Amino acid sequence: MKPLRFIGSSLDDLKNFPEEARKAVGFELFAVQQGLMPSDFKPMLSVGPGTYEIRIHVMGEWRVIYVAKMQDAVYILHAFHKKTQKTSKHDIALAEQRYKQIMKE
Repeated sequence: MKPLRFIGSSLDDLKNFPEEARKAVGFELFAVQQGLMPSDFKPMLSVGPGTYEIRIHVMGEWRVIYVAKMQDAVYILHAFHKKTQKTSKHDIALAEQRYKQIMKE
């Protein structure tokens, strides 16, 4: 099972989710760690190859952007509360910046 690696403020951001949403994210990330796909996800090609968004619909809309294509870990790039139908440019840019950061390592 791959370990989770949280980039930037993603762990703190995830800790700010309501408890039910955090539990749902934990369940989905556990599946990802085992090489499975989440139950509700979307490819995020604008962030980078192999990047996906987990979609949580509990007490609002919550999103976790991650990349699992590396052999060593599942990288959590960004976790946020989605307030509009379209993902904001700020959220995409932040995830993209963090994606570039892990590619340099």
